[in-house]
Amino acid sequence: MPDLQRTIKRLLPAGKRRRLLALAVLGVAGWSILPFAFKLPSGLRSEPSESIVIADRTGLVLGKMARTDYFHHEPVSLTEVPAALIDATLVAEDKRFFRHRGLDYFAIARATRDLLLEGRIVSGASTITQQLVKISSPPGKRNLFNKIREALTARHLEYRWSKEEILTAYLNRLDYGNHRQGCREAARFYFGKALSDLSLGECSLLAGLPQSPTLHNPLRNPQSALHRRSWILKRLTKERNYHPDRIHVAECEPLHLDQISSDQLAPHLVSSLRSRQASVRTTLDAALQQKVQFIVREERRRLRHSNAQHAAVVVIKNSSGEVLSLVGSGDFQDPRAGQIDGTRSPRSAGSILKPFTYLLALEEKELFPGSIIADIPTPYRTEEGLDLPVNYDRKFHGPVTIRYALANSLNVAAMRTLNAIGGPVPLHSFLDRIGIETLKQPAASYGLGLTIGNAEVSLLEVTNAYAALARLGVYKPARLTLDDEKFAHDPQINQIAEPRYCYLISDILSDNAARSAAFGPQSPLRLPFRTAVKTGTSSDFRDNWCIGFTRDFTVGVWVGNFDNSPMRGISGVSGAGPIFNRTMLALHEKHSPCWLQRPGGLNEITIDTRTGNRFLSKPRDGHPFTSQELCLSDKLPRAVQPADYDNHNRALIDERYLEWFSSADNHRKDDLAITSQRPENLTPRIISPTETATYLLDPELPSGGRFLPLLSNLPAGGTWSSPTLKIEGTTAHLTPGHHRVTLTDSQTGQQVSQSILVESL
Repeated sequence: MPDLQRTIKRLLPAGKRRRLLALAVLGVAGWSILPFAFKLPSGLRSEPSESIVIADRTGLVLGKMARTDYFHHEPVSLTEVPAALIDATLVAEDKRFFRHRGLDYFAIARATRDLLLEGRIVSGASTITQQLVKISSPPGKRNLFNKIREALTARHLEYRWSKEEILTAYLNRLDYGNHRQGCREAARFYFGKALSDLSLGECSLLAGLPQSPTLHNPLRNPQSALHRRSWILKRLTKERNYHPDRIHVAECEPLHLDQISSDQLAPHLVSSLRSRQASVRTTLDAALQQKVQFIVREERRRLRHSNAQHAAVVVIKNSSGEVLSLVGSGDFQDPRAGQIDGTRSPRSAGSILKPFTYLLALEEKELFPGSIIADIPTPYRTEEGLDLPVNYDRKFHGPVTIRYALANSLNVAAMRTLNAIGGPVPLHSFLDRIGIETLKQPAASYGLGLTIGNAEVSLLEVTNAYAALARLGVYKPARLTLDDEKFAHDPQINQIAEPRYCYLISDILSDNAARSAAFGPQSPLRLPFRTAVKTGTSSDFRDNWCIGFTRDFTVGVWVGNFDNSPMRGISGVSGAGPIFNRTMLALHEKHSPCWLQRPGGLNEITIDTRTGNRFLSKPRDGHPFTSQELCLSDKLPRAVQPADYDNHNRALIDERYLEWFSSADNHRKDDLAITSQRPENLTPRIISPTETATYLLDPELPSGGRFLPLLSNLPAGGTWSSPTLKIEGTTAHLTPGHHRVTLTDSQTGQQVSQSILVESL
């Protein structure tokens, strides 16, 4: 040491020594102060913006929307990051992170040596702090000046932030590939797990991705990802003293990706909320949503042989109007329009609107479920001409109660009822008041067919309309999110119907015995607890509906094809019915089923089902035409009178039933009798087809418009014939050309003819 000092004194005079010392001091001071001349990157001044999260009612994530830069991100604190992931990240990127102050001089020396020896960059020397500065700064050219700027900025950051803060920011800003920023989002995306559930192998794989997210992408290059994982695992043994046995287990761990996709839970709802600017908590119950999606997937497999490709389900909590489950198609990834939301797409209503027709009739005509409707041939004039509606069984049933007509979904009775209350206008107006917004045309354009399905409705809207029935006439808008301002306060009670009448309709819809004639006693509509339910099937089997409720929940199901192709031979009860049944059972696994509370002012009476009249005393046991019925206490039906029956105890019906009574449809001649006979000197007259009419064969109409109902004024219908058309009973099979049809009075032999022209569009 003395020799060295003497040598320095000999070579460097005192003045030069002082100048060099000053320069050294200034250099050291400059190296310490200079970093503060470089501002911290703007990207460090705030946390990365989060993905918009769509959650269920409890906060469980249903789906996430990417930011405007297409990245998904969810922040994490350092305490939530597994130690294995921290260790793996450090050995992969910066093993001396906790020992340096922003720059790793050993790494710089090694990288410089390798560059000189190999003539190319072999290894990097950037620390985690430097990388954080780089990824938090605006993109710039990679040159020497920017490298120096990053180094000095890194030293500045080390003065300002703790190591823990730097590491947290780094783990939250790293690009893990596939537009996933931050380790939490990466764990969720690649493994479908929370960070805390990651294995050592999974932590090592994630730690290896930021070096080159594209090269090591496990979705596209699994072997490269595994090779990188293996390298990191070996370094964990060397640098972090991980036990070899633990490393061996991780090495042998197969690459099992459980990628979270946006279509796992409620993808249609998640997709509909993409325009939101902030995270959303929905009304959905994730556990129930999962069950319903499973039910739909299973039932769709059953229905494929009937060419039914799609299904949709809505579950509503009646007390609040909150939607607990929403399944739009069954398979969001189905290339056959699976992304269409079947809960909001307008579809032909079938018979699903009939309960509201009868609800209006009960209110406006002061009827009750035992009131009689004439289910007889009834022609109506429509915009397309004269129409003769028929029932599902192609038969007419004569005098039937409202209970029977609604429970068995008789078309003719529903249309006659709608006509009796003033036609489609009152029904159209009522449906608008209960939230059916898909009826865009004026009421007149639908005509009486509005009640049997010639209008389009959405599943969500009509299910919520049924929920109003379950609330005994209180309408509430369906609610899909818990943060919607319009639901900040309970909306004013909107009583759209009298509670007693709503209860009567609900009572009919829950009567399994009443609907057994059409659906059988053990159909999917029968549940082990009382449930109101109505099915619907549109023309040519293009739509199936099944909607019903208990006190607490309303379930709506639609089955069909989004391309509007017909299904093969399945109705609402066989198509949508099983999905409804299983969903209702799933709803009430942990929730005791309850029925509606009967309002005051309803009496239970005994009626004659042929007349709707009330027995003053209970008939003897075994009376075949009695039924227990509910009615308003202040609007009791007329009492039974002897004049209601003939000498054989057959109920007398009026002359409007004459044609039906004389037809082959009538199987009730033992219990019914006509009060009058055929008028004298009755001249046969053809009602349909009309004089000099031209009929068009339109492929857009059901059955192409080929079937023409033949109507006359004869009570027994008469006999029809044509030299050029096939006639079956009272139906002509139309073909293009000029034709003549003839009506023959079976009693008098009188004939009358009509000419028609048939053309094809």
